Amino acid sequence: MTPPDRFRALLAKPDFVAMPAIWDGLTAKLTHDAGFETAFLSGSCVAASRLGGPDLDIISFAEMLNSLEMARGAAPDLLILADGDHGYGNAMNVQRTVRAYGRAGAAAILIEDKITPRALTSAGKPCLPREEVRMKVRAAVAAAKDSGILVMARTDCRPTAGIEEAVARIEMYVEEGADILFLDSPKDEEEVKRAVAASKGRPHFAVLSPGADRETPTQARAAELGLKIGTFPTGTLSPAMAGMKAGLAALKAGKSAADGALPPAEFRQALGYAAYEAAAKPFVLPG
Repeated sequence: MTPPDRFRALLAKPDFVAMPAIWDGLTAKLTHDAGFETAFLSGSCVAASRLGGPDLDIISFAEMLNSLEMARGAAPDLLILADGDHGYGNAMNVQRTVRAYGRAGAAAILIEDKITPRALTSAGKPCLPREEVRMKVRAAVAAAKDSGILVMARTDCRPTAGIEEAVARIEMYVEEGADILFLDSPKDEEEVKRAVAASKGRPHFAVLSPGADRETPTQARAAELGLKIGTFPTGTLSPAMAGMKAGLAALKAGKSAADGALPPAEFRQALGYAAYEAAAKPFVLPG
């Protein structure tokens, strides 16, 4: 089965899908080794790791594709829903992005309706006119036929255009054949329910990391509201940053390692040193 086929089978099960966020080979490997079947290649996490900065539409198509390739190389069995942002241009750019992600082995791709480049501010998410967005989603769905990759269509318009427009866009995405839907920044549970209803039985995705200005139910409550997939970008990135800051503070204080550092044996095991030795053994020349 292809990654998209396996992902469809996973989504057909009744369980809520908790999807950790990843951004490179190491995070993909650790996620797979922790027992997760699927992960979200998060644009915000890739921006943080590559740029050391915020997710403000600065990361490029090539950088996201390279991150996907790294993740697939380190954890080829992990099903990856990859952030395609706004498709990196017009409808033809969207098609190029979808096809490239499909060839690279992504199970699904996110395409959103934000205007890019955004205004020179970190506030707000102005979005494209509805019919222009329709063409981008239509282009994505057409290009997805090459690999079977699932298309997740996202609207960011709720804060600027209101919930009525957001629901109308989700209904439009369903009409255009999107496989998964995503209302960004719902303000309360009622808006979540409306978005799920507008999805017409297709899986609905949500960001469930706390701290932002949006409704963030627990995994159990998300399932009760009808959400199918939840991702947690800060759930992995924030502890990773905290661990690195702790390590740096320990070195600054004259220590050799932070108190919370992995024991050497666990560190080597997580990176696969023993697996490498086993794989290399048939090719070692006699001593």
